[in-house]
Amino acid sequence: MDNYLYLVIITLITLGIIDLMVGVTNDAVNFLNSAIGSKAISFRLIMILASAGILSGAVFSSGMMEIARSGIYVPGMFSFNDVIVIFLAVMITDIILLDVFNYFGLPTSTTVSIVFELLGAAVCLGLYKIVSTSGDWSTLSQYINTEKASEIVISILLSVVLSFTVGMAVQYLSRLIFTFQYERKIKSFGVIFGGIALASISYFILIKGMKTVSFIDKATKEWINTHELHLILGSFVLFTVFSFILIRLKVNILKVIIGVGTFALALSFAGNDLVNFIGVPVAAIQAIGFFQASGGNPDTYMMSELASADIVAPAWILFIAGGIMMTLP
Repeated sequence: MDNYLYLVIITLITLGIIDLMVGVTNDAVNFLNSAIGSKAISFRLIMILASAGILSGAVFSSGMMEIARSGIYVPGMFSFNDVIVIFLAVMITDIILLDVFNYFGLPTSTTVSIVFELLGAAVCLGLYKIVSTSGDWSTLSQYINTEKASEIVISILLSVVLSFTVGMAVQYLSRLIFTFQYERKIKSFGVIFGGIALASISYFILIKGMKTVSFIDKATKEWINTHELHLILGSFVLFTVFSFILIRLKVNILKVIIGVGTFALALSFAGNDLVNFIGVPVAAIQAIGFFQASGGNPDTYMMSELASADIVAPAWILFIAGGIMMTLP
């Protein structure tokens, strides 16, 4: 391996670790604030649940790393050197951006940051290649994965609208049901409310999460897809019975929902954040592996292999990153 490749790997790993530290500091409030603010469960239990969720989320993120590899740009249009330049630019920019926002106490989305950093770097390099070669500006779209990039941007905007509307609706119904005559209503409505809440959370943790896990075979994923409705209904019945038993045992079902929700939020944010923070360094290491195996020229060897759907992030990297995230909140 050329000496500069060692330097690239060390630099990207260092930037990835720093990005984890800076990014989790920014996002920790998102999955801890609700539980801590409610004071329904102890701070120690909240941290245990959040840590378990973060470590679990690290495993669930293995199938999402393609966003950093080929979700925004078309790797086959860029050489090995081009891709490495994009990755280094993105990581340096991401750390500076998040540090500045954290310093001034401004909230920001790590997903929005990484997506538009990749898009900006790819567009800039694409423009440079057009100017230095054909000069045909109409070919710029060939460098960008416009379909996937548009899907991601629309999803980000849609999530804001859905978060507001669904959150408002759930909050209104919860307050309407439990604000008055709480002790009596928790015994009746609490059973159904607990069943719906826990079934919904388990659906997103298990059913939706398993679709992106790389170590589950395709047959199992197809079975989950074809039996989603049965799994949802089964979960609702199971958790309704579970809620009934807990309420009979004088356990506050709302506290259980907060605990499970904290775990689910931490899992979700960890799965999302690992892509944002280490997706680029992992993609860079994989690109270096492809380049070394080819033995080609770094200026002419095109990185089309990065677009392969069969590439998965090494599990040991995900566990190490998850461990680092666990120690930060």
